[in-house]
Amino acid sequence: MQTRRFEGKVVLVTGAGSGIGLAAARAFAAEGAKVVLADLAEDKVRANAQEIQQDGGIASSIRVDVSDYPSCEQMVDHTVSTFGGLHIAFNNAGIPSPIDPEFENCSVQEWDRVMGVNLNGIFYAMKAETPALRAAGGTAIINTASAASFIANPGMPSYIASKHGVAGLTKAAALDLVKYGIRVNAVCPGVVNTPMLAAASAAPEMRAAMEAQIPIGRIATPQEIAESVLFLASDAASYLVGSFIRVDGGMTLS
Repeated sequence: MQTRRFEGKVVLVTGAGSGIGLAAARAFAAEGAKVVLADLAEDKVRANAQEIQQDGGIASSIRVDVSDYPSCEQMVDHTVSTFGGLHIAFNNAGIPSPIDPEFENCSVQEWDRVMGVNLNGIFYAMKAETPALRAAGGTAIINTASAASFIANPGMPSYIASKHGVAGLTKAAALDLVKYGIRVNAVCPGVVNTPMLAAASAAPEMRAAMEAQIPIGRIATPQEIAESVLFLASDAASYLVGSFIRVDGGMTLS
């Protein structure tokens, strides 16, 4: 039986063009929230918002480049002007990095690109969101960190550094914002069946190798990550501040 935990709440989701962001946006809308879907892929979020509306939900969409602070400000302005406020922000937008075992092959341009989206993008989004969240009173921010926030994989220096940075930024923001009634926490996915993963694991043997690394023996669905996001946003998580939920099938246990 579907609950309505987020009736009357306004939720902003970045990276809502596909994968975890889209799953979370659908789940929030199904539980009564007014949802703004934001992504660099404007056509995708527009179509996704229309799909939610057709299913009886309330949704809007906007193009955002999270690596650009004015774009994040415009995203929040759109949210407030469309739905009258902001209660929950799910800062999920992120990109992968190429995998190369030679450290010196990580170019400065690639480093700047990954850090610009994965780390700067979280900071810019939170900075833009904070005034609206403060005005709403008791609110929540959920950031997408990663299993890679706790461990390192070879050949991915920019991605690993960016996700370790998200973990530290989440802790710092949690301490600074809790006095305003804003709870900041993070969800930390492992390997998830998203379009991003599909591009990286086209060969069946590569996918099998990934699954062999996961103690639970399978790759997560975006919906499984979204369930933890909704928990962190809900009143059931009212005492969680600066916490990390590792939804990784046991990957970071050893």
